[in-house]
Amino acid sequence: MTRVLVIGSGFAGLWAALGAARRLEELAVPAGTVDITVLSAKPFHDIRVRNYEADLSACRIPLADLLDPAGVAHVTAEVTAIDTDTRCVTTSCGVTYGYDRLVLASGSHLVKPGLPGLREFGFDVDTYDGAVRLQHHLQGLAVGPPSPSAGTVVVVGAGLTGIEAACELPTRLRALGVRPRVVLVDHNPLVGSDMGASARPVIERALADNGIETRTGVSVLVVNPDGVLLSSGERLAAATVVWCAGMRASSLTEQLPVARDRLGRVAVDDHLRVIGVPSMFAAGDVAAARMDDEHMSVMSCQHGRPMGRYAGYNVISDLFGEPLLSLRIPWYVTVLDLGPAGAVYTEGWDRVVVSQGAPAKVTKRTINTHRIYPPLNRSRTDLLAAAAPDLQDRP
Repeated sequence: MTRVLVIGSGFAGLWAALGAARRLEELAVPAGTVDITVLSAKPFHDIRVRNYEADLSACRIPLADLLDPAGVAHVTAEVTAIDTDTRCVTTSCGVTYGYDRLVLASGSHLVKPGLPGLREFGFDVDTYDGAVRLQHHLQGLAVGPPSPSAGTVVVVGAGLTGIEAACELPTRLRALGVRPRVVLVDHNPLVGSDMGASARPVIERALADNGIETRTGVSVLVVNPDGVLLSSGERLAAATVVWCAGMRASSLTEQLPVARDRLGRVAVDDHLRVIGVPSMFAAGDVAAARMDDEHMSVMSCQHGRPMGRYAGYNVISDLFGEPLLSLRIPWYVTVLDLGPAGAVYTEGWDRVVVSQGAPAKVTKRTINTHRIYPPLNRSRTDLLAAAAPDLQDRP
């Protein structure tokens, strides 16, 4: 039997697997000819971009509900090694899996530098488990002994994740009966430095309306159980520190005999084939793919989902000598949640604001609760239909 392995079950990995299953059906490949197996450290598809929210109940979906109906196998195992010469991967359990084609979709992770105290006392919303840990910690603040800093949260990193987490925290703390103080810290001179001149005033106004303090142009030097020390010399007393600064592609890319970009991503061609590695495709946060003539993909579900669908289609087409599809996405949007202040919606790579406040919040909620979800009815027909290599319109 020919074996296709997909490493990862995030937005790219899930849709690569389902896209491959769909392509097998389109080509009328007899059952038992090709085995598609997903290797993932967790038996879930996590809606990672919602980890900043208070209610995580809908953010973790069992893979069995999504892959079993499509005839895709899944193994809960962390891949630790990829051997491109022998075409096999090894897991932390010591089990080796051979492949005829591989789709690397192992995602990205939060970069935590070796700051004193960060790993011991810091929290994050990078993973579902990390978000749950933060949630339990916040709940504990409500029943713990009162202190001036009990309701103070320092959020480090004023990029998209940090802004969304910071804007949500005051409401979360008030709901727990804790008086909030949220301080957003970033080494850049401006918050939302990547959002551009059009969106930045909207973000700054929302932070002010939400009562969030900012410290810009400074770095965190030390994290303690009771706060942080900044490079400015200021000490912020806080019971909670949430680290949201910096992302990097999965370390599995370091095992491939190719160059990587500054984010650790490998270059792929327009068909999502890893350039310089035979029989391997990559999608999502591990892949640097060209979206148009000037711009590369960004680490986001906006790009990870279509990259996965196209990689799944192409990996099967490649097996059977069929034409491959080129992926180009002619539009780019950003929708940033600003908590009670609504949201800001931008279009284009220069991020021009086209909607803000309550109307943009409606768009954000539609994305977070509907647009990025797979069908949840265990219907093979619906799952494979959703895996079509079609580009969605702007939200």
